[in-house]
Amino acid sequence: MGRSGWDTTASGSDAHARLPEGTSVAGISLEHVTRTFRTKQGDVRAVDDLTLSVADGEFIVLVGPSGCGKTTTLRLIAGLEELTVGTIRIGERIVNRVAPRDRDVAMVFQNYALYPHMTVFKNMAFGLKMRRVPKAEIIRKVGEMAEKLGLTHLLDRKPAALSGGERQRVAVGRAIVRKPQVFLFDEPLSNLDARLRIQMRTELKELHRELRTTVVYVTHDQEEAMTLGDRMVILREGVVQQCDAPLEVYNRPANRFVAGFVGTPLMNFSDGRLECNCGDVCFIGRIGRVALPQSMSMSLRLHGGQTVAMGIRPQHVWIQSPTSKEVGHPRVAGRPEMGNLGEGIVRHIEPLGDCINVHVHTAGGESLVARVPATASVLPGQSVSIGLDLAYAHVFSSPDGRRLHE
Repeated sequence: MGRSGWDTTASGSDAHARLPEGTSVAGISLEHVTRTFRTKQGDVRAVDDLTLSVADGEFIVLVGPSGCGKTTTLRLIAGLEELTVGTIRIGERIVNRVAPRDRDVAMVFQNYALYPHMTVFKNMAFGLKMRRVPKAEIIRKVGEMAEKLGLTHLLDRKPAALSGGERQRVAVGRAIVRKPQVFLFDEPLSNLDARLRIQMRTELKELHRELRTTVVYVTHDQEEAMTLGDRMVILREGVVQQCDAPLEVYNRPANRFVAGFVGTPLMNFSDGRLECNCGDVCFIGRIGRVALPQSMSMSLRLHGGQTVAMGIRPQHVWIQSPTSKEVGHPRVAGRPEMGNLGEGIVRHIEPLGDCINVHVHTAGGESLVARVPATASVLPGQSVSIGLDLAYAHVFSSPDGRRLHE
């Protein structure tokens, strides 16, 4: 794709940069944005030709492994990183050369960034005070936000006397009370324990539903991305792999990387090839030979003979032990989309309370993970029958990993 240069029409003057009090939220547009860092080993593109539109009032989540460019993208929007190439708009305004303080965005950091010598009230009021908001108005706005976030009884405390969850609520409240056009969150929950993370996720989602602000949220936690985002953007080495609603990403991953990144436990993959015969399509690999459903055949006939990878999630793998009274998996047994892989050996089990992750080896030496009910009777070393619900199979091209079927 082509890349645009610096935008020469953007103005950095205060007359264009500052927005009137009470301005509504705004969408964000990134057009062919690139950020390159110079290192001793050569130039490194942290963000590579990224084009993305965030709608007014949308909650969008950037997710991916460490070093994928998600935080750099957030900092580019905030103005904390300098663009190498591309255009960034907030609302209708090009902000390439607008200073961070003039972009009308609020950023919440991973480490809270609270002033330790100030009380909760003063921390939340700081941004308003710097904008010379009248004192009575500051008291009203901070009071309303503190009540909304359950911080009213903590307004006279300093950050050292707060729990992690309380500090994070103060940081969020300080950002929201300003009523900026855009909120930017950089892994704000990663320092919290599991219980507090779940609680804060709920609070953030409820706040967004009430305020309908534009939010760009960065996380490495795919579960967080799935539960919070209207859409999620999966990044890899600075390049967008897929941008869609969370369930669409989960059910129809655009490529093998996305399929392997989203979902817990990880998707099972098996390398092999496609064989077409009289309109039917089979996958042949170490797991054996399985006939793929007719619903996939139309798209896959064009790829007969190609090397591919088949993926299937652990909850769509079933096992049956000799001592089990069930015939296959109760949800899928007897369906025409079932693929029987024959016998395998249980290598390891992971009890999770409501379910069990069962690691098995097929007769061909392929390793698979099956997620089965906690009532399943399986033990390490046991011989089991293995099957796949192929209605939920995914087939990806081996050279580039792209999805090959509808």
